[in-house]
Amino acid sequence: MASSIRVRATSNGDLTEVQTLIQHPMDTGLVKDAKGELIPAHYIQELRFAWNGKDVFVANWGTAVSKDPYVKFSFKGAQKGDELKISWTDNKGASDETTAKIA
Repeated sequence: MASSIRVRATSNGDLTEVQTLIQHPMDTGLVKDAKGELIPAHYIQELRFAWNGKDVFVANWGTAVSKDPYVKFSFKGAQKGDELKISWTDNKGASDETTAKIA
């Protein structure tokens, strides 16, 4: 199965910019389906980015984040060719992870 995480990491001097798109329903548990029944909550609880084994970005999310979240941030210290590990875990115990080389 293909990863639900798409990532692009580019280094420009001392600054590395990371852009990530994650395919996930991010259901709040407050929306009803066509039959009028509540769709159970299903959302990413933790998103983690690690470079050289060190966390550079960690997010603890709840139901307020939209479907298929997009995350963009920058950090210092990485170099072209380094690896960035991205992982998430949701409230139902599902998870995904991928690794990207910094360009």
